[in-house]
Amino acid sequence: MKSFLIFLTLISMCNSYSQDINQEPLPFYDLPEYPETYTAGTVAGRLVESLGFRYYWATEGLTEIDLAYKLNEDVRSTSETIDHIYSLSFMIVNATLNQPNSKIEPEEVTFEEKRILTLLNLQTAANILKESDDISQYKIIFGDKEIPFWNEINGPITDSIWHCGQISSFRRSSGNPLNPKVDHFNGKVKP
Repeated sequence: MKSFLIFLTLISMCNSYSQDINQEPLPFYDLPEYPETYTAGTVAGRLVESLGFRYYWATEGLTEIDLAYKLNEDVRSTSETIDHIYSLSFMIVNATLNQPNSKIEPEEVTFEEKRILTLLNLQTAANILKESDDISQYKIIFGDKEIPFWNEINGPITDSIWHCGQISSFRRSSGNPLNPKVDHFNGKVKP
């Protein structure tokens, strides 16, 4: 029930973001300033922020042609890859909220809503992690099974980064390359 309430809250946030979309950029247009100190929490939080930045720009300005692009019949389309990252973003945020995972139905929301909700999930997770003194408390929960945070790193976080690269490659192949002013090294957009 809590996961459903969180989902409704995120939908509400998504609706308010879509109303204000021209006034304020979504999270991860650029990376926030890095923390002064290195802790497990600040490093894990920065990893999620970096994912958010890469996802923001990999998905910014995608067209219907881009979303439908599929390298061949054996791989996911760009849209299906976005659905996968969307589901992974719930695994990431649920761990930081100590919430169990449940099946996410990506077809229930539009691409723009998925994009906004994914970015908000990542922002929530990053903020929680950066404030944490002990990230070992965050577990991936499936029913009665609790999986340590280590699997969060080598599972949904890095899997999502991997798929952001695929989306960037796919959009180049479908004729809509990534904005060349995006500076992944510094987490900014060049003027």
